[in-house]
Amino acid sequence: MKLFVYAMREFDELKYFEECREKYGITFDYTTAYPSMDNLDLAEGYDAVSVITNPIGKDILERFAGMGVRYLATRSIGYEHIDVKEANRLGIRVCNAAYSPNSVANYTIMLMLMACRNINYILEKSRLQDYSLGGKIGKELSLCTVGVIGTGRIGETVVEHLSGFGCRMLAYDIYEKDSVKRHAEYVSLDRLYRESDIITLHIPGMEENYHMLDKKAFEKMKDGVILINAARGMLVDTDALIEALESGKAGFAALDTVEEENGLYYLNREGDIIANRHRAVLGAFPNVILSPHMAFYTEQAVSDMVGKTVEAMVRLSEGKESVLEVKQ
Repeated sequence: MKLFVYAMREFDELKYFEECREKYGITFDYTTAYPSMDNLDLAEGYDAVSVITNPIGKDILERFAGMGVRYLATRSIGYEHIDVKEANRLGIRVCNAAYSPNSVANYTIMLMLMACRNINYILEKSRLQDYSLGGKIGKELSLCTVGVIGTGRIGETVVEHLSGFGCRMLAYDIYEKDSVKRHAEYVSLDRLYRESDIITLHIPGMEENYHMLDKKAFEKMKDGVILINAARGMLVDTDALIEALESGKAGFAALDTVEEENGLYYLNREGDIIANRHRAVLGAFPNVILSPHMAFYTEQAVSDMVGKTVEAMVRLSEGKESVLEVKQ
């Protein structure tokens, strides 16, 4: 199989692609640039293409298909940036990535602890050599009720790991799991909103989940609720969140992802004027943590994202099935 890789990160991904070359006997080349109509010719003569999270729509897919590309993999769990239906119509088979859920689950719990202990304020004051206690009191995670929305592999792992803290847990998902029921109680969304001190999101960025947390949802929550989002920015209506922070309905927000982050995260924008007013407003709050969509980013996860997507495309090219193939 001949593979062309777009948006290659030479500092962390390249060594894993080289391992795949040895393991599977593939040949590959790459560019550090994201795919665009200006550089699609780089994939000429390749059977497979690997991309990351930038939009892959009809125009790009038609060009790929015309060049003979038959397999397309995204090195991410989410695949909403790819028009999978159009790809399948053009005869391109699409795969997504799978990686250890521990990475995002660990990061999620870290954000919970940082929010509970008001770490932004503590560190800011420490830098000024103010070591007094005023205004720095925190909450104990063990005494909180945590609402977990979405109990797929990551949400399930969050529940399992949180069980060691002894906190009460509520969960919501269309599909319930016995493994989750050992530690959490499945409830309706309305009840989860009403009773949770902390709400953490672990659902996919699908159209039906757009702005799941809107003004009406925030109105149902406890005053001072802590929101954790290490899933997708589009799940939260940012205007509603800002209003909730201003009113005190939301006591803290720890966000690893925000709306309209394409063209921002994973790029060095130092010194640029960034046209993202929502993020600017959120960054002005002392009770908000913004991290640049880094929850997944561990050595194990990057190894999995490269290795498993390459393996999936190799299997498809050999006429075998892959559990990572996405069909619509």
